[in-house]
Amino acid sequence: MLDKTTGIVLSITAYNDKTSLVHVYTEKYGRISYALPLQQGKKSRLMRTLFSPFAILYIDGEVKPRQDIQRIKDVQTAVPVFQLHYDPIKNAITLFLAEFLSKVIREPEPNNSFFRFLLQSIQFLNLMEDGKANFHICFLIELTGYMGFYPNISGYKKGDFFDLINGVFSAIRPNHSYFLSSMEAGVFYKIMRMNYNNLHLFQFNRGERSEILDYIITYFKLHHAGFQELKSLDVLKALFD
Repeated sequence: MLDKTTGIVLSITAYNDKTSLVHVYTEKYGRISYALPLQQGKKSRLMRTLFSPFAILYIDGEVKPRQDIQRIKDVQTAVPVFQLHYDPIKNAITLFLAEFLSKVIREPEPNNSFFRFLLQSIQFLNLMEDGKANFHICFLIELTGYMGFYPNISGYKKGDFFDLINGVFSAIRPNHSYFLSSMEAGVFYKIMRMNYNNLHLFQFNRGERSEILDYIITYFKLHHAGFQELKSLDVLKALFD
């Protein structure tokens, strides 16, 4: 059947010499892969320009159960997010987070609260100015909650370690290698107080921000089976170096 839904573009991958696949997280159906023709017609060219990472679109397309690839009838911009592509910092963050989400969102089922989180986060990033270099850190911390492994920060005391496997602070050094030192754990506790409205209050140098991102990625790798390497990570770090 044909149906309309709002979707957020995650990535585009090659399929064959005539078609690409655009991977979209939709409001009604969760993650969907749509066939995107590579013909040179005016409509095909226009459609391809709309499918940039984190584009927010109205999509009119097929929804066939048990079919891996759906087809698009029509697509329109739902919310313009031009700054994500014109601002170099926002663009690097967009490419990184879109790739990150492509790795961790696997289930096709819809999740309304998660979709609203993505939608509001993308719109906030598009408009924000102060503190944008911290946006991806805050986003990933919030994402752990939707993935089901938000860190437990209750009971933290200065000098505690942070156990990356169990997601808790501990006064006793864990008996494995996946933990943060007391100094690193203090920084981690600090970023857990971040939200989109106070990002500008958290001052980190480039090295600190890179280390924080490495902690978070390690945490995801430990809690999300099959997590793959991120091609855009080095680009993001280079921008802040």
